[in-house]
Amino acid sequence: MKGEKMIEKIKESVLWLEKRAGGFKPEILIITGSGLANAMPELENPKVIPYGEIPNFPRTTVKGHKGELVLGEYAGRKLAVMRGRFHFYEGHDMSFISFPIRLLNTRGAKKLIVTAAVGSLKKSAKPGELMILKDHINLMGGNPLIGNHSPSFGEMFVDMAEPYKKSVVKKLLEISQNLKIDAQAGVYLAVSGPAYETESEVRMYAVLGGDVVGMSVVPEVISARQLKMDVCGITWISNFTTGISEEAFDHAKVLEMGQEAGARIKKLIEGLLKDGAF
Repeated sequence: MKGEKMIEKIKESVLWLEKRAGGFKPEILIITGSGLANAMPELENPKVIPYGEIPNFPRTTVKGHKGELVLGEYAGRKLAVMRGRFHFYEGHDMSFISFPIRLLNTRGAKKLIVTAAVGSLKKSAKPGELMILKDHINLMGGNPLIGNHSPSFGEMFVDMAEPYKKSVVKKLLEISQNLKIDAQAGVYLAVSGPAYETESEVRMYAVLGGDVVGMSVVPEVISARQLKMDVCGITWISNFTTGISEEAFDHAKVLEMGQEAGARIKKLIEGLLKDGAF
């Protein structure tokens, strides 16, 4: 979706949201990944809007993504929660993935929290543990900003020196330690998917500096940083990647395990918002 066309689509969706949600203007946008719908904080007076009702929002096609926008407050903070995201591998143009970020930013969101299920590229990062993102590597073969620029979105050449706010990474690790939740900081390596990695690819990704691998997050973060939004990322390790373990990957099992992981991510997000560090 080209820049000027996207502006018109955003205006259309903003007008609709203003009528549906009144004067509610979120400060923070949260995006929940596969199986992580329950990572959403306990919101006061939540308003649930299915994606299918929002102009220019398609329905999600991936199991484990509810496909709804939830508006509400937690610890005095106004939040917009996307329970389900849009992926490049679903057939969306890469540029479209910036659409919901820009839309909610237009409504007021200046901060972004992304969550996702990831595969571990090393034995020291075990399934079930959480990984706080400190950086990423984009191997998706595209960028959401290509052919998608307008001055209203920010600069064309985006500074990615600090994609994930360093002070927040430190704070999340402190909160996880206090809550006795296993978590470490690491680098997210993004691929297009939807095929999983070969053993040779896994070895290459680890050599490049990746700690975990996934098929989302990075286009959202790039889009947010263009808008100068502060970003933090919390992922849960659902499995070892090919060759690290002999156990076969099972998406249904990931969704089941995600319920418990989502509860822990929820505690971290709530702790972060209560602390006022983000």
